[in-house]
Amino acid sequence: MLNFQKSLLTYPYASQRRVVLGNKCAVATSQSLATLAGMEMFWAGGNAVDAAIAMAIALTVVEPTSNGIGGDAFALAWDGQLHGLNASGRSPHHLTGDRFSGMDKIPDLGWLTVTVPGAVSAWRSLWNRWGKLPFERLFAPAIRYATEGFPVSPVTAQAWQRAEQIFLPLSAPEFQPFKQVFFPHNRAPVAGEVWGSMAHAETLREIAASGGESFYRGKLAEAIANFAADTVGFITTADLANHRADWVQPISTQYRQLRVWEIPPNTQGIAALIALNILEGFALQQYPRDSGESFHRQIETIKLAFADLHRYVADPHYMDVTAEQLLDKNYAARQRDLIQSQAIPLATPGLPTGGTVYLAAADRELMVSYIQSNYEGFGSGILIPDTGIALHNRGLGFTLEAGHPNQLAPHKRPFHTIIPGFLTQGDRPLGPFGVMGAPMQPQGHLQVVVNLVDYQMNPQAALDAPRWRFIEKDLVLLEASVPHNIVGDLLKRGHQIQIAPARMFGKGQIILRHNEILVAASEPRADGLALAL
Repeated sequence: MLNFQKSLLTYPYASQRRVVLGNKCAVATSQSLATLAGMEMFWAGGNAVDAAIAMAIALTVVEPTSNGIGGDAFALAWDGQLHGLNASGRSPHHLTGDRFSGMDKIPDLGWLTVTVPGAVSAWRSLWNRWGKLPFERLFAPAIRYATEGFPVSPVTAQAWQRAEQIFLPLSAPEFQPFKQVFFPHNRAPVAGEVWGSMAHAETLREIAASGGESFYRGKLAEAIANFAADTVGFITTADLANHRADWVQPISTQYRQLRVWEIPPNTQGIAALIALNILEGFALQQYPRDSGESFHRQIETIKLAFADLHRYVADPHYMDVTAEQLLDKNYAARQRDLIQSQAIPLATPGLPTGGTVYLAAADRELMVSYIQSNYEGFGSGILIPDTGIALHNRGLGFTLEAGHPNQLAPHKRPFHTIIPGFLTQGDRPLGPFGVMGAPMQPQGHLQVVVNLVDYQMNPQAALDAPRWRFIEKDLVLLEASVPHNIVGDLLKRGHQIQIAPARMFGKGQIILRHNEILVAASEPRADGLALAL
């Protein structure tokens, strides 16, 4: 039985945050103004879905360094059972492999990286199914922040300033509207400086008034397609009109007393489940949480999971193995035998021989785990003039490797890094959780679940705990707060270790139900806030 009640007074790490408790509703995001947007919906008589959508919309304004109106989104929602929403977009019909002739990789910026954005369709799809307040009402906080301006929060300001060296040198015409909106004085805003965008506000009003239709089949769709045509882009009105968000069956695995849920491929959520299946065979709780033995076993399971992830996972219509095969417990047992006392120098695939925001919301009936992203920070560097629509660079998720299931092709969903998570126990929902940050995400999910289950931490302590991040081969990043004895132990085991800044280890939120009380926590590595009533 998962029981962290005794640990509600135990905070072994130095974040100085405490869990937030309520018995009616709770919200948590990586930016305090966005969290307040969610509470505003509850105060107006809305439910957890209304709150989640309002927070997602607000985050496109107050944390534009990680997400935007032109990004993708996924969600898990509980209403007595768990539902999955895949709102990721597909590649344009005219984006074919010959566009990359002579290239060994997909460029980081520009139209070649842009797929159809799905976030707006996620907002509408969730509202259609569960929304209680008028759709337009959900946009009010975001429009207010964009119109009146807001003080840029510290972590967001740091990310904005790091982006200067990426975007300010860009001189091609397709990048100029982006620079005018986000770097109006040829620099990033500093922490505490007020920034706003009337273009964002007007676009959000248009989306609200049209119920999202304008983005895919109206005025905004035409603006996107016209700018693409004018600047050698690929998205057309047909690409936008053909987009649909899909309801999907979530995938899961049992890890000790908990069932852990993820969105199925084309996302990397399955990597967390593969790793948990392997890790389940180790009695991890016999080792201290902050020990080399515990870290080593977790890192090795992620290595093996990532080897399979990058070989097999893609748009499910193109995969040559199934999620069921990847999550088979017997397969996990075979993989577990590969883990020894020393680091695996290079994990290889097994199987048959034949810049993201995460938020959570909950009330007495509904619980929502939601994530949206422009992928690498601000995304592609392309913003549709006079709209505030910054387009993501999610096409970077494809590979150019011939014959790979994730090879770029027209009208195809790319491999996706963003993953919402959810926990259940028996037939009862515990609640939503997530850790954002590119390949850190399944690694963050694994570490949070281990902290909750094996080490019985409360949700805030589970987020506070020092993290590791596997990169490739035997390279592992450690947070500066990881104890020195762990560093030495991992080095002796053959891991290549680098100490990295906190921004490399993701940003998470958790809301769990415990004895009818909602226990909420927000990541200490972000500007976030958890609130509850």
